[in-house]
Amino acid sequence: MEVYDAGLKLTEEQRVIANFWDCNPFKMNVNGHLMFATKKISPGGHWINITAAVCQKAKADVVKSLQAYAWTSVVIADAFISCWDEKYRSRAIRPETYINQYISPDWMPLLQTPPFPEYTSGHSVVSASAAVVLARLFGDRFAFTDSTEVEFGLPPRNFVSFRQAAEEAAVSRFYGGIHFKPAIQYGLEEGDKIGTFVAKRMP
Repeated sequence: MEVYDAGLKLTEEQRVIANFWDCNPFKMNVNGHLMFATKKISPGGHWINITAAVCQKAKADVVKSLQAYAWTSVVIADAFISCWDEKYRSRAIRPETYINQYISPDWMPLLQTPPFPEYTSGHSVVSASAAVVLARLFGDRFAFTDSTEVEFGLPPRNFVSFRQAAEEAAVSRFYGGIHFKPAIQYGLEEGDKIGTFVAKRMP
């Protein structure tokens, strides 16, 4: 009911946040008999793009930039492995499936429901883990502008920290109607632990 109710009264800002972090690399668009795919950036690619923007803002030299790209890439890979291991262990259904069956057959989420299990939230795990690593390299309060979605017609967003961006990316999946709150909350915790684990072991 929490997801259902939220989907019926989304604010304009919540819609903007959901679409900004959609990061659907293969979105199907259906209009009558016409079907075509929109190819956008992936969640991992979004955080690599943030890494690029941060390196530029910090005027990082080649070595520091390589370190940032390497750390972020490794932690993203580990985050996806951990998250998908849990998804196919727990095999939780998506909000759209439950809501259509038990609450309203006509309800639709703002975002297209991904074709894999719900728990935990990939955006939450990946974003939290990348945020931990980037904060270790550039500081907890590193403000930056994320222009990743400009090429897809969405304006840039400003953040005062990597954690703020990670939390916004996580909750965007609730606004989008494709995740329950526990998948987001525990996904952030999962990502924090992965990020801390990787950061302690990277040179």
